[in-house]
Parts: sequence; structure tokens; C-alpha cells
Amino acid sequence: MKNYYVYIVECNDLSFYSGVTSNIEKRIAEHNFGVDIDSYTYFRRPVRIVFSQHFSNIDDALRAEKQIKGWSRKKKLALINGDFDLLKELSRCQNETSSYKRDITDLKEKLGS
Repeated sequence: MKNYYVYIVECNDLSFYSGVTSNIEKRIAEHNFGVDIDSYTYFRRPVRIVFSQHFSNIDDALRAEKQIKGWSRKKKLALINGDFDLLKELSRCQNETSSYKRDITDLKEKLGS
């Protein structure tokens, strides 16, 4: 069985980069060595690993990476810090279709506010 890792590195400019690899030590070394001038991390070196999670299935790892790439900095920090309560809170729907917001709006209308 092959091992896969989703990882987040913090770059020298304090931005985050996430990726997937089957060899985390080698991949971090490649980021720091500057193997690809077109990569996000090339001009943001050195990088340091701040999070990794093991997967035994590449599809699961790729799904997790895609999800993390779409997250805000606050959500990534919550994951990195292991603050799962904050991560859950930050994951709540905040747009107008949110049932929570609809419920509050309905309540205000009923109360005449």
C-alpha cells in the first residue's frame, strides 16, 4: 500500500501553500531547493512544513488538498493549530441562503424589528 500526504507549508512571506505527495521529506526539500522556477514557492523560500495528514488513497488525498486550497487563511490556521471548534465555526455557511440567517431574519420580522 502506498502512502500519500496532504501538506501545508508556510512560506518565507508567511503565505501558505498546500500540496499532495507520496514522499513528504523529498517534496519539502524540493520546495526549499527551488526545483521549479514556475512554482508558487520558488520565490517564497525557505518554506517550513506546518501541517501534514496521511492518506492511503490518492483520490482521498487529492480531494482533501482541493478542499484546503479553497479555504481562507483563517480556516487553514485553525487546521494547522488543531482548533477544530474554530474550524467548524468558520465552515458554517455565511451567505444569505444560510438557514441560520433566514431564521434570524424571520424572527426579526415577527418581532417587528
